[in-house]
Amino acid sequence: MSIIPPLPNHLSKLAESSPQEFSATNPDHQEFVQQAALSILEDQSGLTTVETENMLVQHSDQVPLSLQLGAKLARSKKVITELTQPILVDVVFAAYKENNRILRPEEHPSGEDFLRRKVAQLNWLGEASEHFRWHMTAVDDGCPENCGDIIENLARMEGYREVSVLRLSDAIEKKLPVAAGLSSTDDSRKGGSIIYGMWNASNKKVDGDHIVVFTDADLSTHLGQVGLLVDPIINQGKDVAIGSRREANSIVVKQGTRNVRGKLFIYLWKRMLSPALSQVVDTQCGFKGFRACTIKEVVEDCLEYGFAFDVELLLKSELQNPNGIAKSAIAWIDSEAESTTTALSPYLNMLKSIAAMSRKYLPAQQSGNDFAHLVESLDEENWNCLVDRTPPEIANGDPLTFENFSGVSADDLRALLPEN
Repeated sequence: MSIIPPLPNHLSKLAESSPQEFSATNPDHQEFVQQAALSILEDQSGLTTVETENMLVQHSDQVPLSLQLGAKLARSKKVITELTQPILVDVVFAAYKENNRILRPEEHPSGEDFLRRKVAQLNWLGEASEHFRWHMTAVDDGCPENCGDIIENLARMEGYREVSVLRLSDAIEKKLPVAAGLSSTDDSRKGGSIIYGMWNASNKKVDGDHIVVFTDADLSTHLGQVGLLVDPIINQGKDVAIGSRREANSIVVKQGTRNVRGKLFIYLWKRMLSPALSQVVDTQCGFKGFRACTIKEVVEDCLEYGFAFDVELLLKSELQNPNGIAKSAIAWIDSEAESTTTALSPYLNMLKSIAAMSRKYLPAQQSGNDFAHLVESLDEENWNCLVDRTPPEIANGDPLTFENFSGVSADDLRALLPEN
């Protein structure tokens, strides 16, 4: 791999020693990105971690992915290093059919050894400051393979005192208010478990700052990046920090593409919820942090326990405190082999849920109501037809501009459907 001349000497040396391919399940690759982050932090060239990150990501086609990720980890760890007050970060993820992914790669083709990896990543980050504490909670989403038990047993075997397991079924059986919208775990598509886990974490009595982060079970997002969510909450006074894959400095490696479908999804939810969440484009990245006190305010009386739960939490947070959401450009490297969402093609169901949110939280918006009515009228066949006939202004457009572009009306889209 050729490296451009402007890179400082220490970065050129790191690039030369970097793995040319990157795998989140390879221990040597994980070790490299963390050592690269430390090298960047120790650099005496005068570059800040932000300047280094900008430089490497700007030339991403010429810089190894592992070094780019190392730059993200360096900036994250610097945030933790500079903490002056105690902070607890509670990390929550939903567990459903993770019985293969929790295994080591040599034990199963889809094995990621994700629990050990996540613990190691948080421990690495925590080495930066005595003020930083973390806890991680897996919430069994009604997994038929009882992956909650599998995680609990592994945590016990490894002596992970900072790891605990909850079961969504318990919240439903106990009729906890946070699960009031669920009659069984079948009603949840990850969202119910995340909401329950975050609510449970937010009820802890904590000395100092308390941030609740949710992530995915897989290794798509290196948890060494938690500092990128801590920074805007602790240092900028934000209530929410969301990992975003659509910023200029985001690093995204994704298998396959649903580009037009994804753009149409963004355009439609923007039309239904505008101007709320105007600064947000990537609502679905599974890496978000909330002040614990904010979580208490937004997780009860929810409409959505499926894949669009992120949108409702963000919408309620924004309505409660306008401009309280920050975006953080993260590195996200797709882990799709055991994905439980890809096969379900959840876009239409998510849009219908967002239409309900629009009517509940933003009832006076005529334009939003027009698009909500369109979405509510769609079945899967018509949705796929609309995807195939997506107007070029949307199909070829930049989602970052969709907040200010509303040139395609609900009637324009309705006219593309077969019955018209």
